[in-house]
Amino acid sequence: MSLLIVLAGILLLFIMIIKKLNPMIALLLVAIITGLFLGMPVAKVMTAVSNGIGSTLGSMVMVLALGAMMGKLIEDSGSAKKIVFILIKLFGQKNIQWAVLLTGLLVGIPLFYNAGFVVLIPLVFAVASATGLPKLYIGIPMAAALSVTHGFLPPHPGPVALAAIFHANIGKTLIYGLALSIPIAIIAGVYFPRLIIKREISISNTGFTLIEEEHLPNAGKSFFTALLPVLLIMAGTIGTAFTNPYALKPIFTFLADPTAALLIAVVITIFVQDKTIEKTMESCIEGVKSIAMIILIIAAGGAFKQILVDSGVGETVKALTAGLNLSPLFLAWLITASLRVTLGSATVAALTASGIVLPFIGVGASPELMVLSVGAGSLMFSHVNDTGFWMFKEYFGLSLKQTFKTWTMMESIVSVLGLLGVLLINQFV
Repeated sequence: MSLLIVLAGILLLFIMIIKKLNPMIALLLVAIITGLFLGMPVAKVMTAVSNGIGSTLGSMVMVLALGAMMGKLIEDSGSAKKIVFILIKLFGQKNIQWAVLLTGLLVGIPLFYNAGFVVLIPLVFAVASATGLPKLYIGIPMAAALSVTHGFLPPHPGPVALAAIFHANIGKTLIYGLALSIPIAIIAGVYFPRLIIKREISISNTGFTLIEEEHLPNAGKSFFTALLPVLLIMAGTIGTAFTNPYALKPIFTFLADPTAALLIAVVITIFVQDKTIEKTMESCIEGVKSIAMIILIIAAGGAFKQILVDSGVGETVKALTAGLNLSPLFLAWLITASLRVTLGSATVAALTASGIVLPFIGVGASPELMVLSVGAGSLMFSHVNDTGFWMFKEYFGLSLKQTFKTWTMMESIVSVLGLLGVLLINQFV
């Protein structure tokens, strides 16, 4: 009976989203209604809502805020564009897809998906125009790279929120996520478009130019600032992996904390910018404004998660699936993918699934791999109820059929390969 109530709650959430109700309001309403119908006293429902919001935001709100500041600083400084120019010059016209793919990965680490898409799409069109190649041939590598960083790599909202809920180590999640992201981005971003898109104009060896590079930061500064948060977190995680005490271990322990690493990265980025403190602070403020609603949606998702946890629904699902002899990681992916197809939003699907799959963590499913499994499921089969679907369709001027054949197929490839990669990594850790 409890599962039927949860399914009814998810259906209600789907209807609310279809009716264009704000996801934060929809999640809060569904959390409270579901809790009441599950037989929880009113006081317990509201306590669960408060605890869910607090536990979810408590450990990650500053990571999201600092990550947004970092992304906006990099965007406003021109570092993202500079990286594009350098990589395209380095790879040349013949290997232009690889340049765009690597650009998407580098830019996608500090920037949220929508921001990265908006920043890179004019450059994708400029490259396509200069080379005579189809826009999709250049655009899919960019979209695939941004998608994998969005689904698998902190400091993006989904992975950070899931890491907080599952009590996963951010550094390990980042390292495993990178191991997944690179090969998946290559398959979905380079080889997939080569199979489906006919290059009507052959690639020549002639040179091409993009827009002027004037007033952009130098290459060293651009790459340094874009990669600094990742490098600090990875250094800290690797440094703390050694069990024996040594003099520098407290420093690496400090760097392994994502809040500390991002704070250091933001401060360094502010001081290496060729702008006044006042201007950089404006960028920081705008960056936080851009994710305010995302933070609130994550908070409401945390409330729904806690209702599902406190009501025992997760344990019920675990008991029902115990006899299926399936990997907990696969079940987590399957549940999240089902919610993604139903609800549209990757973040909402992941947060809703987290409360159901939380009891799966344990033997055979580490918290870090559970984050990645749910992240992979949240990317499955993007279609008409997902804003990313429409963004891709409208920017590239595609029909619905063409969008399904390109964007939806690419997202599904990323999702399925993400699941296979998680299951593979699980065999060695």
